[in-house]
Amino acid sequence: MTHWTSDQLTTVEHTSELHIQPRRPDGRLRTPTTIWVVRDGDDLFVRSYNGPDGAWWHTARAGGSGHIRCGAIEQDVAFTPVTDPALNDRIDAAYRTKYAAAGAYVPPMTADGARATTLKLTPR
Repeated sequence: MTHWTSDQLTTVEHTSELHIQPRRPDGRLRTPTTIWVVRDGDDLFVRSYNGPDGAWWHTARAGGSGHIRCGAIEQDVAFTPVTDPALNDRIDAAYRTKYAAAGAYVPPMTADGARATTLKLTPR
């Protein structure tokens, strides 16, 4: 499977947190980390709240694959870095909209450091 189903997209869109487990070089999954996830069209995106210092992000970036759990969804995924400024602007807007009630936690998720860690999640 290389695309999310409409049911999966809807589930993620209406679930506030995702558990991410990047795959280590030895093939084992990291301990789950709870993060935010947003949707843009038919794609899902995550960022590191701690920017490039996020430990889970380093593992995800290095290995390129892992596993997520979000609501009833359990899925192996590939991680693809996002560098397109226009797409990152849309992802910023998605974070601001979805997590508006989280107040002070939203600005760090849309700051340059977090933007630099944006990863697209693709089902495997």
